[in-house]
Amino acid sequence: MDQAMSHHITCLSCATVNRVPAERLSAHPKCGTCGAKLVEAKVHDIDTATLRKAETKDTLPLLVDFWAPWCGPCRAMAPEFSKAAQALSPHARFAKINTQVHGDASQRYGIRGIPLLILFRNGQEVARLTGARPAAEIEAFVRSHTKARA
Repeated sequence: MDQAMSHHITCLSCATVNRVPAERLSAHPKCGTCGAKLVEAKVHDIDTATLRKAETKDTLPLLVDFWAPWCGPCRAMAPEFSKAAQALSPHARFAKINTQVHGDASQRYGIRGIPLLILFRNGQEVARLTGARPAAEIEAFVRSHTKARA
């Protein structure tokens, strides 16, 4: 199979990297190891080890919300982040990391304030967006840095 015609996607449940043909993204592909859906219109709660693997291996855009439960703007943005995830699936995936639980994330990613959205693709950080945002702004941010469409 031609690699240009497929995506490497890290399972956000078990951290296994899977190869998925591009034409199968909207068919709800599942992880070959644990059976979890690889591309869903929802936000996944992940840890930093899973993110480290996904950020270096995934070819499909991954937008990560760095947040904490004590952060009012973070909690206020959560439903908007979920709406954006629904709108951009299967062209981008969405995840969140609780920086209170995963304190190493703040240092590793140079986080100075939350909420912070970081977009990863093809083994690198693509862009950052700070502050609580409505779904439309989150979608526009992802689209402006990728080929994602609704």
